[in-house]
Amino acid sequence: MNFLLRFRDDQSGATAIEYGLIAVAIGAVLIATMPSLKTNLGALYTNVTSGISSVVSGG
Repeated sequence: MNFLLRFRDDQSGATAIEYGLIAVAIGAVLIATMPSLKTNLGALYTNVTSGISSVVSGG
């Protein structure tokens, strides 16, 4: 009976599950935002490259 009372009051597993859920939520947000981030960074690098090329070529 003492074992069941200690098991009922133990909260360490709940904390681990909460951290796991937070990690899953962060992962889902990253997976959802990465495609648009990739597109925006690609456009940024293209603009920087064309700007540098125009400065180097003098035009």
